[in-house]
Order: sequence, then structure tokens, then C-alpha cells
Amino acid sequence: MDSSERSTIRSEQKSRKFLKSLIRKQPRDLLLVIGTGVSAAVAPGIPALCSWRSCIEAVIEAAEQLEVLHPGDVAEFRKKVIKDRDLLVVAHDLIRKMSPRTGDTKPNFFQDCLMEVFDNLEQHIQNPVVLHSILRLMERGTMVLTTNYDNLLEIFGQQQGKPMESLDLKDKDKVLQWARGHIKYGVLHIHGLYTDPCGMVLDPSGYKDVTQDPEVMGVLQNLYRTKSFLFLGCGETLRDQIFQALFLYTVKNKVDLEHYMLVLKENEDHFFKLQADMLLHGIKVVSYGDCFKQFPEYVQDLTAQICKQKSPDADRVDSTTLLGTSCVDCAKRKLGENGTDSPKRIKQSDN
Repeated sequence: MDSSERSTIRSEQKSRKFLKSLIRKQPRDLLLVIGTGVSAAVAPGIPALCSWRSCIEAVIEAAEQLEVLHPGDVAEFRKKVIKDRDLLVVAHDLIRKMSPRTGDTKPNFFQDCLMEVFDNLEQHIQNPVVLHSILRLMERGTMVLTTNYDNLLEIFGQQQGKPMESLDLKDKDKVLQWARGHIKYGVLHIHGLYTDPCGMVLDPSGYKDVTQDPEVMGVLQNLYRTKSFLFLGCGETLRDQIFQALFLYTVKNKVDLEHYMLVLKENEDHFFKLQADMLLHGIKVVSYGDCFKQFPEYVQDLTAQICKQKSPDADRVDSTTLLGTSCVDCAKRKLGENGTDSPKRIKQSDN
């Protein structure tokens, strides 16, 4: 994107109205749900980050190049990716095919393929605007979870000197700490992380232990009831079985909640139907524009608006700094002082 295009897009974004109910949220009242759209905007040079389908296709290609999958199986899986609607099943079958023949899905060659696909992620960060915005919100208390396998946010955050930490659902203690707000720069990967394929969740059985743990489910569901979830780059997240099990179908009275989803408005009829449908889940669908290039700048401007909000716990202004309109007697009352030197201190503060 050249400078003239960026200038045009930003001028359009500046004139766009934001929902008051969203920009008046305190950062600590938000929970960001990051999908593939964020990774696609940050590292467009890696097709595997753009969607589930692209990720599986990239793994199959890596398996072919590394010669860890029979040519006949490669052809068969490529057909499945095109025809099969349930890509989670395809991914799970792919893992099994490259794993020991023991009935155990512990990855073997699959891990090597993932490492090949996501090699040197930090070198592919081209547009960090969205990541800057997310970190800015995290600094102010916003929590983050993601359906992505990549750790672009953590890599970038560490480059900025932040103590980033990647978490997954199999570590109960960490999940509980994160859900209770004790890990400020923690990113919960509900599908797992590519660097630890054994922790990747690819089918319902993968998160059965989590959904059957009342303590974990209790704190996670409480987040959906008490935080405003802001979905960024999450085209298919609400159809995700894991997200549904953790939040969507396990929380009652969703229509009373207030969550938000930023989407691309390519088709008006589809957009307004989506708006109506999502309100039933307590989710307000908001368009960031009709072009994906507008997404990073929209998130940046939205973040700036949210961060303008003054925290109710912000430091109170010391009354000794009040000038002009504050009389000496008022200052004395606020300070609880009766000494004769109060006027001197106030006078000194005038200088």
C-alpha cells in the first residue's frame, strides 16, 4: 500500500463513526478474540495464516516437500480440503496419518510440517499496526484469547520488551490465573500453539477435560458474562466447536450481553442479516469497511478512542495543584489542613 492509498484510507476512517457503547468501554472491561484476519493483516506473506483451509493446504505441501506423506495420500488430502466442509476433521486425519500407528494422535512428522510452514515468523511481520493496538490495550488491562496457532502477537510483544506468555487449555493452573486477570500479557490459545502440537486441539475430544472441569468452565463462562468480547478478524469463530463449548452455548441469557465483532462488509444484505442474527447472541456486528486494507487503520483508530477514556481509578488530581478557580479555603478543606502555610504551598504551585 503506497502513501497516497494509506492517506485516503485513513481520511475515510477518521470520518467514520464508532459505536459510543464500544468506545466508552474501559480497556479492562474488554476481552479481545483474535482470529486469522489479524495474522493475515500482520504477515500477508504467509498464506497459511490467512485461514484454516490455507493452513491445512500449506501443511500438506510441506509434507509433500519433506517426503513424509505418500504421494497418494497427498492427492487424497488435497481433494478432502476442497470437498470436505469440516476442516477440523481433515486436519485431525492428517495428524493421525503422520503419527505413530498406535492409535495415539501424538504428532510426529506433523510437527516438522508445522515448523516448516511457520518458520521464522518474526521475519514476516510487515504491518504491525494491529499488534501495536492490541499491546496498547493489554497495557491497560484488556485480556486476549485467540483461535490461531501462530504466536505473532507474542513475538512482536517480546520485541517491544513485554513479558508475553503463550497459554493453552491443557495447563489448568495457567488458564485459571489468566482468567482471573493475574497474567497481564498472557495470550490464551484455545486451539493450542504450533510450537507444541501435542497441545493442539483439533476435535471435540481434545477439550473434553476442560469442559468437564467445573472450576475452569466457571471462570471462563464468567468472562463471557462480565467482559465485552471484541472479535478481531474472526470470520468463522462463532462456528468453532471449541469456542461454542467454552462460551457460546454454555452461557445463558446471551441476548442480555454486549459483545462486538468487526467484519468486512462486502455484501449489504449479508451484513445486515448477520447483524440481526448476532444480536441474538448479544453480539453487535460492526463494519470496518468494504476493503480488508481498511482493517488495520480501523483497529488503530478504535483503540485510540477507547484509550482516551479516563479510568475511574485514575490518580486523583492533588488539590494543591488547583489554580485560579480554587480558593485557599477549599484547598485547606481537601487537604484537611489548618496550618497557615497552605496558602504558601498553593502560591508556590502557581509558579
